[in-house]
Amino acid sequence: MLLLILFSRQLPLVTERKSWSSCVCRLIPATALLCIIYFIGSSYVAPENKEKAFTWGVADILQSSKVENCKNQWRPPGTEPLPEGIITKKSNLQMRPLWGFPKKDNTSTSLFTVAVGIKQKDLVNKMVKKFLSSGFVIMLFHYDGIVDEWKDFEWSDKVIHISAHNQTKWWFAKRFLHPDIVSEYRYIFLWDEDLGVEDFHPKKYVSIIEHEGLEISQPALDPGKSEVHHQITARGRKSIVHRRTFKHRANGTGCDSHSKAPPCTGWIEMMAPVFSRAAWRCVWYMIQNDLIHAWGLDMQLGYCAQGDRTKNIGVVDAEYIVHYNRPTLGGTAEKNHSTVEGGGRNKKSSHSHWKDPRVEVRRQSYIELDIFKKRWKKAVKNDKCWVDPYQ
Repeated sequence: MLLLILFSRQLPLVTERKSWSSCVCRLIPATALLCIIYFIGSSYVAPENKEKAFTWGVADILQSSKVENCKNQWRPPGTEPLPEGIITKKSNLQMRPLWGFPKKDNTSTSLFTVAVGIKQKDLVNKMVKKFLSSGFVIMLFHYDGIVDEWKDFEWSDKVIHISAHNQTKWWFAKRFLHPDIVSEYRYIFLWDEDLGVEDFHPKKYVSIIEHEGLEISQPALDPGKSEVHHQITARGRKSIVHRRTFKHRANGTGCDSHSKAPPCTGWIEMMAPVFSRAAWRCVWYMIQNDLIHAWGLDMQLGYCAQGDRTKNIGVVDAEYIVHYNRPTLGGTAEKNHSTVEGGGRNKKSSHSHWKDPRVEVRRQSYIELDIFKKRWKKAVKNDKCWVDPYQ
């Protein structure tokens, strides 16, 4: 009985093994047939696929390399959609004819700019003639809004005129002399209008500052004819260039051969500054957009001197000018009527006073000087990465 039970339990297992063996036997021919079909078909398909796979692999490598190279290629912001070869990064102020092309040998290497008013046209006329004949590009900043009256001069169509009422040369410079626009010029002259140039020769001046390595400079003032505000700007008769002044003071704050800071050395006045291309790029960024008189800027010019300010900033004695001190910016005095409130309406007061624009300009200049000093101090405090080279 027990044997029958054991036999009956083993019988299904034997049956299952036979069934599994039969299934495997049926699968082997089918699998073999599929393998044969695959290998036969691959002899026709594989070469094409291999070629495509190789091509795609190479393309991927090249594309990856191209992307990597492009990542390392600096582009000005906004030019990303353009092919690199069509991007023009610089410009200049040379006027172009409506047809034809200007001669290449007429390309100027220096730029002369001056803030002008019609009342000073006699002095401006002499300056423009001298600089034009020396191959400079000329730009006039008309602070009184008058442009048409300059058409009487034969050179009027040869210079660039920009007009904005009651704006300073620093306002114009910040907006129209961006470093990328004037980068083709080796030197940028940014002068006032009340200067005499009878004894000044632009080409000789440029050759001197190039030879002396002056990145920031000014022509000396003729002390016999000029109004000299700072001793360092007065002409020395026995030197070509001077870079410091000497002034004895009892309290020990004077200037001597050991002085290393403005206004004893590394300093010029802002009436007739001349900047190299590199120095101007630095100075332009330091000009505050809302402080149009630029007071305080002169004391910090040394940071833009491209090195030692005691060597790279100087006053040129061999080429000098006259400072006539004829301030006209701001117009004429205006009568101002003050008003008082009373009886539910505004009434004019019985008194009025004259407002002197020169006094108001000077007052504003002192206000801006204070603002600039505070901004500089704050900037130095907040920039933890900046190192003062003069401390």
